[in-house]
Amino acid sequence: MLSVRLLFTAVLSLVLAGLSQGQLFAETKSVDVVVYGATPGGVCAAIAAAREGASVILLEPTSHVGGVNTGGLSFSDSNQTVRSTVMGLFDEWHRRIEDDYRSRGVKLPYDVSVKDNSKWTYEPHVAMRVTKAMLKEAGVDVLTQRELKSVRKEDATIVEIETTGGSYAAKTFVDATYEGDLMAAAGVQWTIGREGKAAFGESLAGKRYPKGRMKLSGFDAQGNLLPLVTTSELGNESEGDDRVMVYSFRLCLTSDPANRIPFPKPEHYDPARFEVVRRYAKSGGTSFGIDLYPLPGNKLDGNNSIGGQFSLGLVGACNGWSEGDAQRRAEIFEAHRQYTLEFYHFLTTDQAVPEEVRKKYAALGLCRDEFPDTDHWPPQLYVREGRRMQGMYVVSEDDILKNPTKEDPIVVSSFPIDSHDCQRVAFEDGTVADEGTIFPVRMPGRRHGYAYHIPYRAILPQANQCDNLLVPVALSCTHVGISSIRVEPTWMILGQSAGIAAAVAAEDGVTVQDLPYERLKKRLLAQGQVLELPKLPELPEPSNEGSIPKKSLAGIVLDDTDAQLEGAWSHSTNFKPNIEKGYVHDEAKGDGLSRATFKLSVPKSGRYLVLMAYSPHPTRAKNVPVRIHSGGKEVLWHIDQTQPLPTGKMFREIGQVALSADGDTVIDIGNEGTDGFVILDALQLIPVAP
Repeated sequence: MLSVRLLFTAVLSLVLAGLSQGQLFAETKSVDVVVYGATPGGVCAAIAAAREGASVILLEPTSHVGGVNTGGLSFSDSNQTVRSTVMGLFDEWHRRIEDDYRSRGVKLPYDVSVKDNSKWTYEPHVAMRVTKAMLKEAGVDVLTQRELKSVRKEDATIVEIETTGGSYAAKTFVDATYEGDLMAAAGVQWTIGREGKAAFGESLAGKRYPKGRMKLSGFDAQGNLLPLVTTSELGNESEGDDRVMVYSFRLCLTSDPANRIPFPKPEHYDPARFEVVRRYAKSGGTSFGIDLYPLPGNKLDGNNSIGGQFSLGLVGACNGWSEGDAQRRAEIFEAHRQYTLEFYHFLTTDQAVPEEVRKKYAALGLCRDEFPDTDHWPPQLYVREGRRMQGMYVVSEDDILKNPTKEDPIVVSSFPIDSHDCQRVAFEDGTVADEGTIFPVRMPGRRHGYAYHIPYRAILPQANQCDNLLVPVALSCTHVGISSIRVEPTWMILGQSAGIAAAVAAEDGVTVQDLPYERLKKRLLAQGQVLELPKLPELPEPSNEGSIPKKSLAGIVLDDTDAQLEGAWSHSTNFKPNIEKGYVHDEAKGDGLSRATFKLSVPKSGRYLVLMAYSPHPTRAKNVPVRIHSGGKEVLWHIDQTQPLPTGKMFREIGQVALSADGDTVIDIGNEGTDGFVILDALQLIPVAP
C-alpha cells in the first residue's frame, strides 16, 4: 500500500512540475454575464448589465481598461453627432468627468447639459478615474490579463470560455473587443476589409482616391516601391479587398515645461524611410503632420489627420491585427510605435520640413502625469476597424442615407460616414495617392451625419451559430457602415444596449435571438437610451433675392446643389448675387476634409472653357484645388478666389480642358491645404469651337 502511495505521489509531483503557477491556481467562476473586452463599449455593457441586477465579470486580455477613451483619445467625437440622441451611459460618463473637474475648481470650455457641437475634452487620467469609479460602483468584477484561449460550446450555446487566467461560465456573453475575438472563437461568421460596390449597392464602397494624386514618384532608382508606399497594384476600383482603415496612436502631448517629457528618440532611425514625404515636401506639399486638439491641463490630443497626405497612421501596417495572436499584435503595436517615433523625429529634424513646422513639433513632448505605467506612452493602439460579424442584419450605406428607420432600434447613430486611408498607391505616371479615404458625409447644412437606427439584429449572430452571444463593437455591418458606427460614443451606447439585453436574456432564460424586443425596449428606455429618430430644426430657407437661375445661363451650369458634398460645408447668402439660392463654403478650415464632387456626361467630346462663380474677397483661399477627370486623364488647377471677377460678370475663366463624351466626367473641388475660405457657387462649361 505504501509503495502505491509513493508511486501516486511521485506521478503527481511530475504532473505538477509541468504546470505553471498560473495553471495550478487558475480560477473558475460562473456568473450571469461575461463581457470580454474592456473597451468603452465593454465597460458600458458591464455596467449596464450590473445595473439590471446581473452578476457580471468584465475580462480584458491586456492590462489596460477603457480602450482608447482612457488610452489617448481625449475629446469626444459626439460633437459631430446629434447630441440629444447620444445619452445613457455615454452622457453620464461625460457628466461625471465634468463633475471631476468642477470638484477641483477647474472650469471646462463646455457644458455637458448643452447639446451643441462643442468639443467635450478631458485628460486621459481623469477619464480612467471616472471609468474605474463607475465600474466599482456597479459591482463589476474587472479582471485584466485574461487573454482568450478557447471556447466551450454545447450546440449553439457558449458554456464557458478559457483564458490565460482562468475559466468563466455565464448564461450570456458579450464580445466587446475591437477585433471580435470571442465572436470568431465561438464559430460566428465574420468578414474583414471592404466590400465592392455591387455587394450592397454602396456608392462609397470599393476603392477611393478623393485626395487626388501627389506629383512625385513612388519608386526608387531601381524601380522598387519607396518605404511607406504600400502597393502599385491598383485593382478594380469597384471591387473590395481585405484592407482596413489605418490605425494610429492618440498621443497626449504638452509644451508645458513643468509637465513635458522629451519625446523619445527612435532606436533606429533611417532617413530613407521618409523619402516619399521628403519628395512631397520638396514638391511644395504642405499636408503632412499631426492634428492637434486642445485639452484641459495645457495638453494636446495628437491624432492622425484624415485630410493629410502623411500623418500618424502607418498606412497598410494594421492589416492582420485582428486575425493575429497576442505576439503578432505586439509586433504590430511596436511597429506603429516605432513609426510614430520616427515620424516625429522626421518632423523635427529633417531639412525638407519648413523651419516653423520643425519648431512647432519640437516644442511638444509627452505628459509626465499621463500613462506612468507605460513610460507615458499611450497603452492603446487606435483600432478603428477590425472583424465585422455577419449577423442577422447588416447595416450598410442604404440604412444610413436612405432607410434610417428600423422596427427594433437599440441606438440612434449620427456620426458622419468617415474612413481614413487604407493604402498608399504608386502610379506608373510618376504620381502617388492615398487610397480609401471617405471624407465625412454630413447632412447638408449641418455639422453632423445622417441620423439612423442601429437595429438589435445587427448585434446578434445567426441563431444556429451562437444563441447566447451579443456583439456590439464588431457588429454586423459593411465597411461603409462601420465608417459611421466606429466612434466611441456610438460604441458606448451600443455596449450599454448589449449589456441590458444580456442581463434580461439571462434573467428570462431565453436566447438572445428570442428576447422579445418590447421587453428589451422597456429596459433600454429605463436606462436612459434614446430610440426615436430626432426631429431636426428646419434650416432657414435660402432667399431668392439676388439669385440667378442657372437655366438662364449658357452651356452646362453646375450649381453647388448639384454636387455631392463631403465634409463641413456651410450654406450662405451673405454675398450676392448668387447662382440659384446661395453658395456653400468650407468655414476656412483648410483641413482637406471638405470636398464637392460633380459627376456629369458631356454631350460631345472636345475642348471646353471652364468658368467658376464665386464671391471674391481678401479672406478667400488663393489655392483652391479643382481636379477634372475625363477620358482617363486628370487636370489639376489651383484657383485664387481673392481675384476679382470681370466687371459685370458672375463667372471667371479658370481654364480650358478636353472632355470626353465616353463615360462620366468628374470634377472635384476640395480644401486640402487651402489658405482661406473655399467658395462653391457654380461652375460653367462652354464648348470651344474647333
